[in-house]
Amino acid sequence: MPGGHEVLLTRRHFLYGAAGVAALAAVGGGAAWAAGRSSDDDALKTLKVPESAVTAQTALEEMENYEDAVTLAGSAKLPFGTLVWCSDDAVAACLLPTETAKPLAEVGLLDLSSAECTTIIEHAVGEAEGFEIYDVRANAAGVVWTEADILDNLWRVYAASLSGTTLGEPQLLDEGDVNWEMPTLAVADGYAFWQRLPQLDGNARVEDSRLLRAAFGTADSQVVYASQGRMACAPTSCGDSLALAPRARTSGTYYQLTHLDAATGEVTDACVLPSSMKPMECGWGKTGFSFAFDGIYNYGEGIANLGTYLPMEAPAAVSLTAANTEEMASEGGEADGGAPYLPVTCANPGTETYSAVPWFHFAANPLSAPCWCGDWLMVRGGSFVVAVDLAGRRYAQLPLEEGSGDYNDFLASTHAGTRAVTYCNVDYTPIGGEQQKHCLVRIWEPAA
Repeated sequence: MPGGHEVLLTRRHFLYGAAGVAALAAVGGGAAWAAGRSSDDDALKTLKVPESAVTAQTALEEMENYEDAVTLAGSAKLPFGTLVWCSDDAVAACLLPTETAKPLAEVGLLDLSSAECTTIIEHAVGEAEGFEIYDVRANAAGVVWTEADILDNLWRVYAASLSGTTLGEPQLLDEGDVNWEMPTLAVADGYAFWQRLPQLDGNARVEDSRLLRAAFGTADSQVVYASQGRMACAPTSCGDSLALAPRARTSGTYYQLTHLDAATGEVTDACVLPSSMKPMECGWGKTGFSFAFDGIYNYGEGIANLGTYLPMEAPAAVSLTAANTEEMASEGGEADGGAPYLPVTCANPGTETYSAVPWFHFAANPLSAPCWCGDWLMVRGGSFVVAVDLAGRRYAQLPLEEGSGDYNDFLASTHAGTRAVTYCNVDYTPIGGEQQKHCLVRIWEPAA
């Protein structure tokens, strides 16, 4: 992780299922759902974009002064090794490492107006049972976090409402053990979301992946989307909505970019990628979906290479509500005890509109989903963050901080708003000076 902080590197690998100790089956909540399968892959449309319709970053004009794009609105120095996530324009969630063995981490809330960080959770709810805090997301309405006892392979999901920096009563939303990965998290509007994926070698490996939701301040959860098979990546907070990448409802392996309204749980946009093309990140913003690949495919025409992709302009809007309701009823949806999904025929119109627009490709190794800062696209790739004006076909590279090592800046924001947050872990000693060792968080706003 930033600055080579190995304790937190292990935590993040644990979180995404890449480290050895992972988590298992949901004990609470959950909902069984109808296991109907569609074998009609011929009915499925997939994204088709020719190379001639894709504009690379290298074709854009590089601006001499980054301050003509975005300006630094504030900054904060937090403990070295801090991890930061931002889901709205008001606050950012911070996982703060401590200097003690217990707790290993605390949760901080960074006010984006004042750049002041307040510690809101000092100890895991289950600390006496051996649990530690491993992940967190927050917006102005509430906080959701995961706790894990890695010795016993147990995890729990908690959430609480927020009033300023005052945390409400923590609510236990879910818990499980080693048959399911520890859930990935998102927040949107007044809701906490968490995504449960079965472990590849666990007893639940044939079960479906599920995205669940609970309103902040309550313990009542519901499944808002179900995927036959593992979803491609973690859900992404997009302000009052979120993006995810479940399997399309076919017999083949197709990943479906899916945009959900947080309050209603309805799918408002969808696009299916070519067979077996698996995004490592996905998002949604002013021009629709964005997604990133950390590998190169030998098919897919213009959408096949390493990097981040998104449309240069917004596709034509497609209404999915009526079709989704009709198909859910005909295939045995929630009325029959099933969990919601988007049938193949409903995803096709959106896929076709995305195939009809020009695309942008940021050809650098991706590490996070992009975000929007006003009309500027903020994207992280390689070792730097850039602000891109898609309409004006120009971009500016944000300045790097001395001592930020090989990782440099991380992009913490994922939504479309008027602020964007980056952070880096700084560790260097200037000649004749004192050692600088901290996490530098920077808050950006569009230039006037």
